[in-house]
Amino acid sequence: MWRIVRGAPLTFAWLVVLLITTIIQHSMTPDELNRLLGERSTNLHHLSSDPVQVLVTSLFWIDGSFWLPYLILFCVFHVPAERWLGSLRWLVVGLSAHVIATYVSEGILGVAIRNGMASSSLVDVTDVGVSYFLAAVVGVLTYRIAYPWRWVYLAGILAVYGLPVVIDVTFTGIGHFSSLLIGLAWYPLAKARHAPPWNPLDTLRRFGHSPASVLHRNS
Repeated sequence: MWRIVRGAPLTFAWLVVLLITTIIQHSMTPDELNRLLGERSTNLHHLSSDPVQVLVTSLFWIDGSFWLPYLILFCVFHVPAERWLGSLRWLVVGLSAHVIATYVSEGILGVAIRNGMASSSLVDVTDVGVSYFLAAVVGVLTYRIAYPWRWVYLAGILAVYGLPVVIDVTFTGIGHFSSLLIGLAWYPLAKARHAPPWNPLDTLRRFGHSPASVLHRNS
């Protein structure tokens, strides 16, 4: 466990901060929580007045949700990504998506509001969380997986992030899909890492559960 933590120090430090802020927000009344998250929201109002502050602080709150699902998601995606890319490259992938996708999604929302296609109240919408950063890391991890499983993984994540945009267009859906594409666009950075690709079958064989071993055991 210590080797895993040491290999992804920023991921686990981030999880600790999110645990603290989640405990804080669950101790608040709904009105207090709405006010707190609103002050840290990357909405059109704050992006035009104090963008740096909200882009940073929004990364440390989970919008009133529970911490445990994020622990699982961070361990499944962020930990292997940080161990593979290194902390600096991992940060570059995630933060670039967090910033760019925020401006893309909020920019499209601003155009929709100006053209009367969305309510003007959405200028102050609450928009905090770690999901844009996560979507980019999910995308770049495509290049960590060996063929042919890479195509299966890519099809799966394109469906997960692309279908919501097709079915019901929202600014958050656009932000998530944009973040995924940004993660995929970091192929040159991923290519520079010389670690061998991860093959799911190798992991199954390591635990003695590969199809071949099962057949051998049953024969």
